[in-house]
Amino acid sequence: MHSITLLLGGKTLVASLEDNSASRDFLALLPLELELSDYGASEKIADLPKKLSTLDVPSGHSAKVGDLTYYAPWGNLAIFYRDHGYAQGLIPLGRIDTGKELMKFSGKQEIRIEKSGLIESKQLKSHFNKE
Repeated sequence: MHSITLLLGGKTLVASLEDNSASRDFLALLPLELELSDYGASEKIADLPKKLSTLDVPSGHSAKVGDLTYYAPWGNLAIFYRDHGYAQGLIPLGRIDTGKELMKFSGKQEIRIEKSGLIESKQLKSHFNKE
């Protein structure tokens, strides 16, 4: 599992990526600079430079606060700051581990997304045992 860093308004957020074809394609695009805008009062969205693979992914997803997702029909990145019901074509890419409250901003904002490294399985077990 890989972790990524999201730089937003001078703040740093850390996210863990899923292991699926869409997240691997997303990781290969990094680093990325995108403009986030609000959509539906529940998510921040940005257009990606290319479509991601959807070969081994679920057909839809019920998003939770902090979910980093790909909406396949539009080819965009969606980061949720409110829970959202099931949406066909919404693919989980990962989850923001720290700083998800920073996604509640108004207007548009630039974001830089970078690779930050591999999460070792020991770290992963430790992370999930804390919750």
